[in-house]
Amino acid sequence: MPVTVPEYGYKHANAPHTFRYLIPQVDALMPAKTPGLRMLDIGCGNGFNAGYFLAQGVKVTGIDPSVKGIEFSRQSHPTGRFEVMEIRDDLLQALGEAPFDVAISTEVIEHIYAPRDWARCAFNALKPGGRLICTTPYHGYLKNVLIAASGKFDWHVKPLWDGGHIKFWSRATLSELLREAGFTNIQFRGAGRLPYLWMSMVLSGDKPAR
Repeated sequence: MPVTVPEYGYKHANAPHTFRYLIPQVDALMPAKTPGLRMLDIGCGNGFNAGYFLAQGVKVTGIDPSVKGIEFSRQSHPTGRFEVMEIRDDLLQALGEAPFDVAISTEVIEHIYAPRDWARCAFNALKPGGRLICTTPYHGYLKNVLIAASGKFDWHVKPLWDGGHIKFWSRATLSELLREAGFTNIQFRGAGRLPYLWMSMVLSGDKPAR
């Protein structure tokens, strides 16, 4: 019997709690925001992050399976394009869009059952020379030991959260995923808290120009 994941539950169009520490690191890995730069926001949620880039002249198309999230996105950021859609192999055809210059995906991949599909589809949605920037909660030896020692493991992984995190990534495993998909020039930045206790990590990878 298939499991139906409920609506994520967006209740407003305000900044997500991750915005403060993620966006500076995402920005640091962005290509130059030249006029006409086209961005795909994979899992755009309520559209707040997309709005940040729209305000800088970036042309943003956001996709998300949350109907409520897309409603907030369209209401708050009418200059962007937002569609109820998951990442898929025929994404460009479904959207009627040319390949994008850059794609971002913030705090999404930890929710995805088949991350190789996500990586492949993101790669195919980019033009040659395009860049993917993705973020996910950071997991490393020191941080995981401290979480276990503090007795907060159950709180951290939240197994009773419907639609919650099902993948727990390290720098090594996420880098491997991007390389498998064909990305090169993998770059890493920690985000939030002290080094090696980061709340999240931000990785970028480039689609080869040829």
